[in-house]
Amino acid sequence: MNKTVHCISPPSLPIYGAYWIILAKSYNNLAAACIKISEEYKSNILGLFLGSIPTVIVNDSKLIKQVLSREEFDGRIDVIVGRLRSYWKKLGIFFTDGYFWHVQRRLTLRYLRDCGFGKRDESLESTIAHDVKEMLDMVLNGPKYPAENDLVKGDLIYLPHFFAIPFTNGMVHVFTRTSLPRPEYHKLWTVARGALLFQRSSNDFGGALSLTPWLKDVMPKYSGYKGLMDGNQFLLDFFEKMVEEAIETHSEAYDRHFLDVYIRKMKEEIKQEERSTYSVDQLILVCTDYMFPAASAVESVLTMLIERLLLQPELQDKIHEEIDRVVGRDRLPTLDDRRNMPFTEACIREQMRHDTLVPLGVPHRALRDAKISNYDVPEDTMVSVNYVALHMDKEIWGDPENFRPERFIENGQLQISKDKSLPFGAGRRLCAGETYARQNMFLVFSAFMQVFRVSTADGKPLKKPAERIQGIITTIPNYWVRVTPRLQI
Repeated sequence: MNKTVHCISPPSLPIYGAYWIILAKSYNNLAAACIKISEEYKSNILGLFLGSIPTVIVNDSKLIKQVLSREEFDGRIDVIVGRLRSYWKKLGIFFTDGYFWHVQRRLTLRYLRDCGFGKRDESLESTIAHDVKEMLDMVLNGPKYPAENDLVKGDLIYLPHFFAIPFTNGMVHVFTRTSLPRPEYHKLWTVARGALLFQRSSNDFGGALSLTPWLKDVMPKYSGYKGLMDGNQFLLDFFEKMVEEAIETHSEAYDRHFLDVYIRKMKEEIKQEERSTYSVDQLILVCTDYMFPAASAVESVLTMLIERLLLQPELQDKIHEEIDRVVGRDRLPTLDDRRNMPFTEACIREQMRHDTLVPLGVPHRALRDAKISNYDVPEDTMVSVNYVALHMDKEIWGDPENFRPERFIENGQLQISKDKSLPFGAGRRLCAGETYARQNMFLVFSAFMQVFRVSTADGKPLKKPAERIQGIITTIPNYWVRVTPRLQI
C-alpha cells in the first residue's frame, strides 16, 4: 500500500528516495545533513522516503523526548542489518518489537538488574576493579601474554581496544557470575574487535544495504555486508560456546546465573507447549545485544575523551587535581567517590553530549497511525530522532560547539538536572545498559587517569580532532597514545 508521510518532504528519487539528497548534504554526518535540510525547508520535522520506506526525522529538540516516550513509536523496522546478525530471523532485543520484545525484555532485565546491569552490585564492582588493575599492570609492568603486545608497546597504548577488558568481562560476569582470567583476555579482545568492525561497517540503519539488500551479493565488501557479517560472527561464536556450556551443565535444582534462569524458563514453556518466545538462538542474541555496547560503544566514548584531553590539556590537570584530592594515590577510585568527583563525571557526560554516539538513534516504527505535532504519521512509518539537534541546540546549551564540562556543575556540585542530553535515549526503548555504562565508564576512566598522564605518541601537541567515522555509532580511527605513570598500583 502506498503510504504518504504528511509533512515537509524533500523530493523522492528513483530506488533510494531522498537518501542521496541526504548524502549530498553531508556524506559523513547524516544527522548534520538532516539539520541542513530542515533549515532549508524551514521545518524541524522532515517527511521523506528512504527507498520505499516512509520516514519521519524529528530534528526538534523539544519534541524528541516526547516522541521517544510514546508507546505508538516503540516498533522497529525490519531491515537486513537486524536480520543478518540473528541467523536471518527477528531475534534479540534491539530489532524486535510487540509481544516478543515485551516478554524478552521483561525477563532479561528483571534478572540482569540484580547482577549489576541496573543497580550497584559488589560482586560486579570487584570484577571491574580486578580487570582495571590488570589493564594498568599491562603498562606498568609490561605485557605478560602474546595478545597484550598488540595493545601495549612500552609507554604506548592502542585505543580503543586497550579499554575493552573491564567492560566486556564485566558483561560476562553479569551473564554468568564468573569472568575470564587474564590468560584468556584475548577472547574478549576478539569480541571487541568484532563489535567495532560491525559498528563501522554501515553508515546508518537506513543506508544503501538496508534499502537495496541485493547489494550484499553484488558488492559484499563495498556495501558493508562483509564487515557486518564478519564482525557479528565473532560475537556469535563467543556466546554460542558460552550458552552451549551452560546448557550442558544446567541443573534443575538451582540457578547459578542469568543463563540458567533463561534455560529453565525455556524448558518450562516447551513442556507446557505454550506460545514461546524462548529459544537457544534467542538467548545467544540477547547476550549479543547486551554485549555490543559494552564491547564497542563505551570504549569509543573514552577514546574520544582521551583525544579531548590531548586537545585541551587543562582538562587533564583538573581531573588529576580532583582525583588526588578526593581519592589520593593509595587506592583505586570506587563508585562511592563518584559524587565527590563532579568534574571527572562531568567530562564523561560532556563527551557523550559533544560527540553523539548514535546520532539518529536506532530507528523506530509507528505501530499505528499517529501524529507528531500537526503532522500525520501512518502506521509502519520509520521514525528517527536526531540527537545531534538536541545536543547542539544553542537554546539549551548556549555554546554547544565548545567542550565545557563546567556546564553541568554548580557550586562545586554535579547538577544532573542540567544535563538535558540523551546519550542513552528515553522511553521504553531507553538503552537498558545505561546504569552499567555510566558506572563503569567512571570506574575505568578515573582509575586510568589516577595512574597516567596522556600525551600524543609523537610528543607534538594535538591541533585538531580526528575525522569522525560515522558508522552505526560514532567512532574515531584507532590510535596510539603515550602514557606517563603518575604512580604504581
